[in-house]
Amino acid sequence: MQNQKYTEERLIRIKQVQAMTGLSRSYVYHLSSKHLFPQSLALVAGGSSRAWLESEVRGWINQRIAERDQEVGQ
Repeated sequence: MQNQKYTEERLIRIKQVQAMTGLSRSYVYHLSSKHLFPQSLALVAGGSSRAWLESEVRGWINQRIAERDQEVGQ
């Protein structure tokens, strides 16, 4: 199966993103618009429902942790 990578991904909605990050809905969209947060994707072409790849949000969280740890270590 050529798209196996994608079948293992999990899509999460804004409330789950908020729960994972502690960020408000508006701040998630603000960061996304500035390309400082993973980009969402449309669940249906032309629709307004959006979702994020859980792995990308986890990666963003891990990056914040790494940056904090680097600052602490200086």
